[in-house]
Amino acid sequence: MQAYAFDAPMAGLPDPEHDRQFYDGVPLRRGVAWLIDVAIILAVGLPLATLFGIATLGMGFAIFPVVVATVGFFYRTATIAGGSATWGMRFVGIELRRADGSRFDFLTAVLHTAIYTLAISFIVLQLVSLTTILGTRYGQGLPDLLLRTTALRPPAA
Repeated sequence: MQAYAFDAPMAGLPDPEHDRQFYDGVPLRRGVAWLIDVAIILAVGLPLATLFGIATLGMGFAIFPVVVATVGFFYRTATIAGGSATWGMRFVGIELRRADGSRFDFLTAVLHTAIYTLAISFIVLQLVSLTTILGTRYGQGLPDLLLRTTALRPPAA
Protein backbone atom coordinates (compact mmCIF):
# COMPACT_ATOMS: atom_id res chain seq x y z
CA MET A 1 0.00 0.00 0.00
CA GLN A 2 1.44 3.33 -1.05
CA ALA A 3 1.35 6.26 1.38
CA TYR A 4 -0.15 9.50 0.21
CA ALA A 5 2.19 12.50 -0.02
CA PHE A 6 0.54 14.10 3.00
CA ASP A 7 1.24 10.99 5.07
CA ALA A 8 4.84 10.60 3.94
CA PRO A 9 7.38 10.23 6.75
CA MET A 10 9.07 13.42 7.92
CA ALA A 11 12.61 12.39 8.81
CA GLY A 12 13.27 15.07 11.41
CA LEU A 13 10.15 14.35 13.47
CA PRO A 14 9.36 11.52 15.89
CA ASP A 15 7.46 8.70 14.18
CA PRO A 16 3.78 8.74 15.21
CA GLU A 17 3.63 4.93 15.44
CA HIS A 18 6.82 4.43 17.46
CA ASP A 19 6.86 7.65 19.50
CA ARG A 20 3.18 8.14 20.37
CA GLN A 21 4.00 10.28 23.42
CA PHE A 22 4.83 13.21 21.11
CA TYR A 23 1.36 13.12 19.50
CA ASP A 24 -0.96 11.79 22.23
CA GLY A 25 -3.71 14.28 22.97
CA VAL A 26 -2.40 16.87 20.51
CA PRO A 27 -5.71 17.35 18.61
CA LEU A 28 -7.56 18.13 21.86
CA ARG A 29 -4.70 20.36 23.02
CA ARG A 30 -4.83 22.20 19.68
CA GLY A 31 -8.53 22.85 20.24
CA VAL A 32 -7.98 24.18 23.75
CA ALA A 33 -5.05 26.30 22.55
CA TRP A 34 -7.24 27.70 19.77
CA LEU A 35 -9.91 28.75 22.29
CA ILE A 36 -7.27 30.46 24.46
CA ASP A 37 -5.81 32.24 21.44
CA VAL A 38 -9.25 33.40 20.27
CA ALA A 39 -9.92 34.81 23.75
CA ILE A 40 -6.61 36.72 23.69
CA ILE A 41 -7.22 38.02 20.17
CA LEU A 42 -10.74 39.16 21.05
CA ALA A 43 -9.54 40.77 24.30
CA VAL A 44 -7.18 42.96 22.26
CA GLY A 45 -9.04 43.15 18.94
CA LEU A 46 -12.54 44.08 20.08
CA PRO A 47 -11.55 47.17 22.10
CA LEU A 48 -9.13 48.24 19.35
CA ALA A 49 -11.78 47.82 16.65
CA THR A 50 -14.32 49.68 18.80
CA LEU A 51 -11.92 52.59 19.35
CA PHE A 52 -11.20 52.66 15.63
CA GLY A 53 -14.93 52.74 14.89
CA ILE A 54 -15.51 55.59 17.31
CA ALA A 55 -12.46 57.54 16.10
CA THR A 56 -13.75 57.41 12.52
CA LEU A 57 -17.23 58.57 13.58
CA GLY A 58 -18.70 55.16 12.91
CA MET A 59 -17.23 54.53 9.46
CA GLY A 60 -14.55 52.25 10.92
CA PHE A 61 -17.19 49.83 12.19
CA ALA A 62 -17.60 48.64 8.59
CA ILE A 63 -14.15 47.02 8.79
CA PHE A 64 -14.57 45.75 12.37
CA PRO A 65 -13.85 42.11 11.39
CA VAL A 66 -10.78 43.17 9.41
CA VAL A 67 -9.32 44.96 12.44
CA VAL A 68 -9.86 41.90 14.66
CA ALA A 69 -8.44 39.57 11.97
CA THR A 70 -5.39 41.81 11.62
CA VAL A 71 -4.78 41.65 15.37
CA GLY A 72 -5.06 37.86 15.11
CA PHE A 73 -2.63 37.71 12.20
CA PHE A 74 0.01 39.75 14.02
CA TYR A 75 -0.52 37.87 17.30
CA ARG A 76 -0.17 34.45 15.68
CA THR A 77 2.82 35.44 13.55
CA ALA A 78 4.70 37.12 16.42
CA THR A 79 4.11 34.36 18.96
CA ILE A 80 4.81 31.50 16.54
CA ALA A 81 7.95 33.18 15.21
CA GLY A 82 9.11 33.85 18.77
CA GLY A 83 8.81 30.31 20.10
CA SER A 84 7.16 28.06 17.52
CA ALA A 85 3.87 28.27 19.43
CA THR A 86 1.14 30.75 20.29
CA TRP A 87 0.54 31.54 23.95
CA GLY A 88 -2.38 29.11 23.90
CA MET A 89 -0.16 26.36 22.49
CA ARG A 90 2.49 27.04 25.12
CA PHE A 91 -0.14 26.86 27.86
CA VAL A 92 -1.28 23.39 26.75
CA GLY A 93 2.26 22.14 26.06
CA ILE A 94 2.46 21.83 22.29
CA GLU A 95 4.50 23.53 19.62
CA LEU A 96 4.84 23.59 15.86
CA ARG A 97 7.76 21.93 14.12
CA ARG A 98 8.96 21.72 10.53
CA ALA A 99 9.57 18.39 8.77
CA ASP A 100 13.24 18.50 9.75
CA GLY A 101 12.26 18.82 13.42
CA SER A 102 13.31 22.46 13.73
CA ARG A 103 11.21 25.23 15.21
CA PHE A 104 9.54 27.79 12.99
CA ASP A 105 11.47 30.78 11.72
CA PHE A 106 9.77 34.09 10.86
CA LEU A 107 8.99 33.18 7.24
CA THR A 108 7.45 29.84 8.18
CA ALA A 109 5.40 31.58 10.88
CA VAL A 110 4.10 34.14 8.35
CA LEU A 111 3.24 31.47 5.78
CA HIS A 112 1.57 29.21 8.37
CA THR A 113 -0.47 32.13 9.70
CA ALA A 114 -1.46 33.29 6.20
CA ILE A 115 -2.69 29.82 5.22
CA TYR A 116 -4.45 29.43 8.59
CA THR A 117 -6.14 32.82 8.12
CA LEU A 118 -7.36 31.81 4.67
CA ALA A 119 -8.58 28.44 5.95
CA ILE A 120 -10.41 29.95 8.94
CA SER A 121 -12.15 32.40 6.59
CA PHE A 122 -14.03 29.63 4.77
CA ILE A 123 -16.05 27.04 6.68
CA VAL A 124 -15.38 24.31 4.12
CA LEU A 125 -11.61 24.80 4.38
CA GLN A 126 -11.84 24.85 8.17
CA LEU A 127 -13.82 21.60 8.18
CA VAL A 128 -11.25 20.02 5.86
CA SER A 129 -8.47 21.23 8.16
CA LEU A 130 -10.21 19.78 11.22
CA THR A 131 -10.72 16.49 9.40
CA THR A 132 -7.05 16.30 8.44
CA ILE A 133 -5.97 17.06 12.02
CA LEU A 134 -8.01 14.08 13.15
CA GLY A 135 -7.19 11.80 10.23
CA THR A 136 -3.59 12.21 9.12
CA ARG A 137 -0.59 10.38 10.47
CA TYR A 138 0.99 13.48 12.01
CA GLY A 139 -2.31 15.20 12.91
CA GLN A 140 -1.76 18.00 10.42
CA GLY A 141 -4.17 20.79 9.52
CA LEU A 142 -4.20 22.40 6.07
CA PRO A 143 -1.36 24.84 6.82
CA ASP A 144 0.70 21.94 8.15
CA LEU A 145 0.04 19.77 5.13
CA LEU A 146 1.02 22.52 2.71
CA LEU A 147 4.17 23.49 4.63
CA ARG A 148 5.12 19.99 5.85
CA THR A 149 4.86 20.96 9.50
CA THR A 150 3.00 19.56 12.51
CA ALA A 151 2.09 20.23 16.12
CA LEU A 152 3.55 17.97 18.78
CA ARG A 153 4.36 17.71 22.44
CA PRO A 154 8.03 18.71 22.48
CA PRO A 155 10.61 16.48 24.12
CA ALA A 156 11.67 17.51 27.60
CA ALA A 157 14.63 19.86 27.50
